[in-house]
Amino acid sequence: MPDNTSTGTTAGTGTGAGMASGPGNGGFGAGQSSSSNLAQTAQDYAGKVSEAASQAKDYVTDKVSVVGDKIKDLDFAQMTEDCKQYARQNPGQAMLISAGIGLLLGVLVRGRR
Repeated sequence: MPDNTSTGTTAGTGTGAGMASGPGNGGFGAGQSSSSNLAQTAQDYAGKVSEAASQAKDYVTDKVSVVGDKIKDLDFAQMTEDCKQYARQNPGQAMLISAGIGLLLGVLVRGRR
């Protein structure tokens, strides 16, 4: 039997330790390199998602405070009086709008059966 160590080839069932981990050679280190690249990519994406979530939270918080301020500024008593006045001036339209809103609410509340 020839000495395989002198020719640079290996035969048998070695553990693969010491093999180069280049593409296509099937060495033991190839799996480790690939999984470490995958883990690094996953960590990079996790950081990006975390940053985007933080920005979205800040944006929503700002918009909620703006909407809250607008609601506080509304005068519901004045709006009620305006609606009553409109209904007195345009009874037909007021009834159609009320019927449409009632139909829409009925469909939403009923849901799928």
